[in-house]
Order: sequence, then structure tokens, then C-alpha cells
Amino acid sequence: MKRVAIVGIQGVPAKYGGFETLVENIIGDNCSPEVCYTVFCSGKDYTTRPDTYKGARLEYVPFFHANGVQSTPYDILSMLKCLRGYDTVIILGVSGCVFLPIFRLLYRKKLIVNIDGLEHKRAKWGKFSKWFLRISEAMAVRFADVIVVDNKGIQDYVIETYGKESELIAYGGDHTQRKVSEERQQEILNKYGVKPNDYSISVCRIEPENNSHILCEAFAKSGKDLVFVGNWNHCDYSRNLKKRYSSYRNIHLVDSVYDLDELYALRNQCECYIHGHSAGGTNPSLVEAMSFGKPIIAFDVVYNRETTGNKAYYFKNCKELIERLHEDKDGTPMKEIAQTHYTWKTITGQYEQLY
Repeated sequence: MKRVAIVGIQGVPAKYGGFETLVENIIGDNCSPEVCYTVFCSGKDYTTRPDTYKGARLEYVPFFHANGVQSTPYDILSMLKCLRGYDTVIILGVSGCVFLPIFRLLYRKKLIVNIDGLEHKRAKWGKFSKWFLRISEAMAVRFADVIVVDNKGIQDYVIETYGKESELIAYGGDHTQRKVSEERQQEILNKYGVKPNDYSISVCRIEPENNSHILCEAFAKSGKDLVFVGNWNHCDYSRNLKKRYSSYRNIHLVDSVYDLDELYALRNQCECYIHGHSAGGTNPSLVEAMSFGKPIIAFDVVYNRETTGNKAYYFKNCKELIERLHEDKDGTPMKEIAQTHYTWKTITGQYEQLY
């Protein structure tokens, strides 16, 4: 029996981002009986605190939220709680990895770090935060036994920057597939005021690096329908976009949707999926969208081209996005790639081989 501790996420059940979805699925039905997980969760973010979930033991960390400026002390406290009793520790993200020189003096067994999507390059961070995350990333690469990356572009970066090999493990997208009747799907579309195959959809955090402003501008000019799901009250950037574009009848700005049937219907009935991310490696939202076999129009960066096998449609600015919207598009290659590379059974097996 391999005892594995997972550090660095808000917790499970997943209700935040890609790492949480990753843990939700590798501890579930795909998990080998030879692996026993403990997941460290934020006691500040969960009011209901079961002892176990999907067979994994849950350990709650007090005092800190898992994200934002508190993520570093949260991760460090989580690490201190898993010094004994585990064959492997997995750290997801680099926020707390500045502590690794000390942690490695105290923990001598296997350490795996998934460095995420080059956090220090995200536009939302200031100069000090970028410097700090860059240092934490360097500590992660230096002190981990195994570095995990989720995209070939990041794997190349690790080799070029640090001269170190890494394991490439992406995300699954097949958990999005559900059995929702056509009647129920139509009810959901009616709720959002759109018609089947007559709108595009985008699901993301509303942040500058996800180019949310380009998407809004392009659809405002094109007149085509867009269902844009995100955290519209998160920050000044998102609130300003909401104020500017909420008056457009063809742009439906929808606050984060957690009803899986609704998300399924909106993705399944759309004409195409728009992906504006410019950072973050392999983005879970893109992999999830690919599993529906719809055409993908993605921001033109190496990470998105690698994820989609260079077989999606790409844009660099508002003008190019409008052009892509009016082109004939085929989503068949997206589903084929998703079924080959992005299933949770495959991803879980890749992680378990590391233990």
C-alpha cells in the first residue's frame, strides 16, 4: 500500500480550479486499491468537513485560505503536517515551494511537484509576486524528486531554464460527459436565452491573461451570440468588463456555473468553444471542451497548440477572432485527441506510476 499526501489545493469536493478537479478524479473510481490518499484541505474554505471523500482521508489545515496571498503559509503548514506517515508527497503548484530547502531536511521520501503553468508569468501578479513565484519555482525544480508538467511547452521551458527532465501529465476531460435529456438541455438553453448550435461558449476566470476583453470586444462587433461563464465580480478588471458589455443582447455574461447538467448542456449544444487563455500550460477548461467534439477557437500560444495537436483554430487579436467566427469549422479532431490523451483513467495511471 502506497500512502500518498496531496498538498496545495483548496480541497475536495472540488469547487475551485483545475488542480482540485485533478485530485477529485485521481482519488475516485480510477484509483488503484494499492494507493491510499490523504488530501490536505483548507479549513477556512470548507464549512462542512467530512473525514473521508471518495476513499481518501481528508486533513483540514486551519488559519489560512488556500489561494491568494495566504497560499504560501497554507502550503507550508500543510507540508509540516505530512512529515510522517507518507511514502510520497505531491505538491500542486509552487506557492509554498520556497520552504522546500527546509522541508527536504525533514522529509526524506519521494517528493513530486507539479509546477502548474509558470505562475510568475501571469499578468495578474505584481513585480514582487512574480519574483517570489520565480524563486519558488526554482526551489521546486531543485528539490523535488520528480517534476510534473502538464504541457510540452512547459516541459521544454524546464529543460531550457533548469536543464532538468520532467514528467508530462495533462488532465482528463471525460468527467464532463453526462446523461442529460434533450428536453432538459432545451430548458437550460431557454434559461440562458440561446438556441442550439447558434452561440459560442467560453468558461474561464475573468482575468487579463485569459484575454476576456478580446472575447467581449469581438462578439460585440460580430453580433454573434456568446455565453461567457466566469467570476464577473472577482476584481476591477472583471467588473469593468461586465459593466461595459452587459448591455449587449448577444453577450450573456453568466456568473460561475456549478450545476454540471447546465454546464453539459451549454457545452454540448454550442456552435464552438472559445478559449482565450494565454498562460497556464494545458488548461483543464480546454481539455473539458475538447471532449464534446466541438470546434475550438483558441488564443494562439504554444500551450494551446500543443494541447489541441495544432488542429484547432487560432487567433491573436480581436480581428482574427472575428474572422475565425465566420469560417467553416470542424470539431471532430478535438474529440479524437481528447479520447486518446485526456481521459482520467490514463492520467491516474500516469500519476500512480510515479509513486
